Amino acid sequence: MAATKEYRLLCLENPLLDIQAVGNEALLEKYGLKANDAILAEDKHKGIYEDLLSNYDAKLIAGGAAQNTARGAQYMLPPNSVVYLGGVGDDKYAAILHDAVKQAGLRVEYRVDPKEQTGRCAVVITGHNRSMCTDLGAANHYDLEHLKKPEIWALVENAEAYYIGGYHFTVCPPAILELCKQAASGNKPLILSLSAPFIAQFFKEPLDATAPYWDYIIGNETEAAAYAESHGLGTTDVKEIAVALANLPKANTQRKRVAIVTQGTEPTIVAVQGEAGVKEYPVHAIDASKINDTNGAGDAFAGGLCSGIVEGCSLDESINRGQWLASLSIQELGPSYPFPKQAYQSS
Repeated sequence: MAATKEYRLLCLENPLLDIQAVGNEALLEKYGLKANDAILAEDKHKGIYEDLLSNYDAKLIAGGAAQNTARGAQYMLPPNSVVYLGGVGDDKYAAILHDAVKQAGLRVEYRVDPKEQTGRCAVVITGHNRSMCTDLGAANHYDLEHLKKPEIWALVENAEAYYIGGYHFTVCPPAILELCKQAASGNKPLILSLSAPFIAQFFKEPLDATAPYWDYIIGNETEAAAYAESHGLGTTDVKEIAVALANLPKANTQRKRVAIVTQGTEPTIVAVQGEAGVKEYPVHAIDASKINDTNGAGDAFAGGLCSGIVEGCSLDESINRGQWLASLSIQELGPSYPFPKQAYQSS
């Protein structure tokens, strides 16, 4: 029997150590945080990371949206299938991050920056609210030089598919474009997530430079609406936006582009380049009492989808894998997956 090819999916974005804990109003007040918010850390917030580690029962998660997705894809794929690239510091937070991804079976090849701290995200949970405070640190300093190192580029060439998180447009668009061109030249699928509304709004130029290379473009309804507005599509209809995304000009004509818009508990909308209309995929319903935390559900969906693409599954099956993994993730705390591993069950 032939050996299984290793590291078939390569992912790129901004790694963060999520330091997640149940807090209280006093903790929020101490650092001037709102109960349900997501902000970038200022000097007054910098003490919260050690505070959570020392004084609260903090759960440490290898975070950053695409790293969540990479862990999800590896959860569903054979061992040694997924490698992830990004930037970290040379500090204890990077060591913790390495331990966290090792437990998930994910291979990481981080660019180590001796001058910057590893990116961290403090997640304070109060009831059903979560307050996220992020210090990007070294994640903000990834560069093309690291991607082009012979040992890293060998992983790029070996990969069968690529996943890029849209947050990386704020860091190193040239690295994204290199992966895009590599995917097209080798007729390998490239999957890109819009990640957040501000990417389409404020990073429109670098985003559009990669558009011809998208084989799969993923976003939620809010991100799709932001794209439509910033690109003057003149519609707020999710189905029309999906069709417009699918039919943008494409570099690699050997593959039809697939545009996917998730809508929380509403059906997932999928449009395929050149095909009339859209398909709707109902989400996997679970009992409301089992829902623990919906944060990271979109990352989990992308992970399941990527696993299907890497395994050569049909579009229907790949979407189903995404829905299945998302339904598992929301039963956990934070963007996590249950262990021991649950075997995928096709619906």
